[in-house]
Amino acid sequence: MKFRTFPQTDLTVSEVGFGVWTVATGWWGAKTDAEAIALLHTARDCGITFFDTADTYGNGRGEDLLLQAFGPNPSDVVYATKFGYDIYNDTGERRGQQELPTNFSPEFVRFACEQSLRRLGVEAIPLWQVHNARMDSVVNDELWATLEELKQDGKVLHVGVALGPANGWLTEGVAAMRHRDIAALQVIHNILEQHPGGDFFPDARAHDVGLIVRVPHSSGMLEGHYTPDTVFPANDHRRHRPRSWLINGIKKLETLKFLTDGRNQTLGQAAIKFILAEPNVTSVLPNIYDEAQLREFAAAPDLPDLTAEDLQRIADLEAINFGVEEEAPKHKGEPISALEAWEVELANRQTAVVA
Repeated sequence: MKFRTFPQTDLTVSEVGFGVWTVATGWWGAKTDAEAIALLHTARDCGITFFDTADTYGNGRGEDLLLQAFGPNPSDVVYATKFGYDIYNDTGERRGQQELPTNFSPEFVRFACEQSLRRLGVEAIPLWQVHNARMDSVVNDELWATLEELKQDGKVLHVGVALGPANGWLTEGVAAMRHRDIAALQVIHNILEQHPGGDFFPDARAHDVGLIVRVPHSSGMLEGHYTPDTVFPANDHRRHRPRSWLINGIKKLETLKFLTDGRNQTLGQAAIKFILAEPNVTSVLPNIYDEAQLREFAAAPDLPDLTAEDLQRIADLEAINFGVEEEAPKHKGEPISALEAWEVELANRQTAVVA
């Protein structure tokens, strides 16, 4: 395993991290506590030290599992968790992966922090992320003042923003990097879906923000195991995608065989190395749900880096959509004009202060 440090922090983490959603939510198959804890232990044995969860994963289960696996205040792992969804007062039935109501009031944010501290068994949360931030939470001065107070109180060490659940949110992510004190931004990025993920790189470099990348295998496509006959389980989000996603994805993989032909690496490992080629990526969070897959992905950082020629060839293929004609994806989020309007407001405030 290799390690990187989030810019402007002392948080050093493994290049491959563990997204606890796969063992806490049941969306990738139900796991008992014992099975989940065993996989978390194996991850640490493989050199993984970065574990990313959220209070909403299993309504607190993800955080509970980490405490059961590693005990209180562990010194050999780093936790990132998230907040914003109200898992405490929602009385409606949550259908599938439907989003819960959010609450960013100061009172709720402080309450959510205390609950995560208790469940994780830590005195301070190393990295606390605004979960699936929208523009209204990025511009919410009261929220960010509360987060600063929690840092001053020693309950949160560093703050980040996690974008999602769908791909997109470029304006929101750029706004947070430019105008909020964040150590990390969590985004979707992979060989097959390079936008807007790659579009965050310039601002991450300019503002010294570490990127956490999830969905590095394009919902499993870049693991290289799908066939035209693949059928996804009933509770799997991929089951609701059009069949063209599966067929076109398999066609795209044909153009990427050069990443594995004659090389001692899997496509899944090459997909991780592609992401790690960006220096401002601090850690990659592949979906991990069994030991064989865990060991495969954890071994990726120690493999040879992709060459400049490899990266250019991928860029050339991406420019022609890997030879597949299909409708361009629609990305979620506010238009860039929303950021421009907020920046005008910020400039006017500054002018008023000076005057």
